[in-house]
Amino acid sequence: MTFKAKTLLLSLFSMAAMTAQAEFTTFPDGSKVPAWFNDVKPVEINGFGKQYVITDYGVVNDSTCIQTEAIQQVIDRAAESGGGTVVIPEGTYLTGSLFFKPGTHLHLLKGARLKGSDAITNYKIIKTRLEGQTIDYFAALVNADGCDGFTISGEGTIDGNGHRFYDEFWLRRKVNRKCTNLEALRPRMVYISNSKDVTVNGIRMVNSGFWTNHLYNCERIKYINVTILAPTDGYPKGPSTDAIDLDVCNDVLVSGCYMNVNDDGVCLKGGKGTYVDTIPGNGRVCNVIVDRCTFGKTNAGVTFGSEAWDCSNVIMKDCKFEGTYHVLLFKMRPDTPQQYRNVFIDGATGTVRNAVEVQTWTQFFDKVARDPMPPSGVDNVTFVNGHLECTRDFYRDRKTDDYTLTNFTFKDIWAVDPSGAFNPGNIENCVIENVTLNGKAY
Repeated sequence: MTFKAKTLLLSLFSMAAMTAQAEFTTFPDGSKVPAWFNDVKPVEINGFGKQYVITDYGVVNDSTCIQTEAIQQVIDRAAESGGGTVVIPEGTYLTGSLFFKPGTHLHLLKGARLKGSDAITNYKIIKTRLEGQTIDYFAALVNADGCDGFTISGEGTIDGNGHRFYDEFWLRRKVNRKCTNLEALRPRMVYISNSKDVTVNGIRMVNSGFWTNHLYNCERIKYINVTILAPTDGYPKGPSTDAIDLDVCNDVLVSGCYMNVNDDGVCLKGGKGTYVDTIPGNGRVCNVIVDRCTFGKTNAGVTFGSEAWDCSNVIMKDCKFEGTYHVLLFKMRPDTPQQYRNVFIDGATGTVRNAVEVQTWTQFFDKVARDPMPPSGVDNVTFVNGHLECTRDFYRDRKTDDYTLTNFTFKDIWAVDPSGAFNPGNIENCVIENVTLNGKAY
């Protein structure tokens, strides 16, 4: 059977498999998956109390007029009245940073566009978490802190309006090639912190100026049927427009989402640096399920990121890749003790540059003396039922003495691997069963 024919059959199989969510029962470490993960019902705003349609309170449909204060007043009114849903009706509403309060929710009707200002002066400077540290920086477009049960839902769009921010970033890089994200002065789209039972459902999120979704110190998070887009071709690309960043977060379901951004899809974070495990505010990421998602030209489906150090129990199930750089990427920092473990990938199909990569990451490297330095490593990674066309490598690593790779399993995999350089020799205890690369059985 030709690759094209087989790919077509696999694509049809994948589409059928993705029509229904799998029943998740156990995490890779053997612990039980709570029933909560198997509930993907859409958000129902009728149970949240009064609905506050912003145009009923003086906000007008005008894409040229900044209405931050007027929209914030609606949010504050809802909070002061015991909670409710702030509804964005059809039309375009331009705003700077908005701050949701406990008991409030955001709902965007079909045809609604909540559009961010492209001037950084319209975003408040607050104490916030960014790049593994707590600093004074610009608030996101949509902010929610300490908002248990917070939801963003609907058929409308949140538009970060990020093109001017992209231009500025790339111009700064021309002047200073070592320019960091923080020096570029641009807002995230959504920042949710210190909250439990968060759900984002159904909406479109486009053109974020910086990270699209950043969740910090949150538990029980669901992203259901969300489309997340940022420019990945032409000029200007949207730098560091990560789709979903999970920073010290536990119990996360990302299901039925489409992501095409100019950086990572689902990225795990939690802190960085030689003494990362001793710094208050840093922490682990665990119990993450990414189910039936499609990734476009994104750096990776799941990335164990350059600001992560303790991550475990990650499942990726029945995901499709359309020119994605990686299915799974581990960024290993020699200046940070990192332990990544218990990862299970099942049913990855489509086209990627590399399926699995372990990458030594030295950007903005800052190692200091620590004796003894805690060990780093990746352990217990299982990849099964893969059907992939790789444009470079199926598997690659750049192993150094700074970390170990142990207990990997590759099983029931068919892939094209142009490099023909499949070499798991740096992995201690690697199981290979029914793996075919370029027609060659391993």
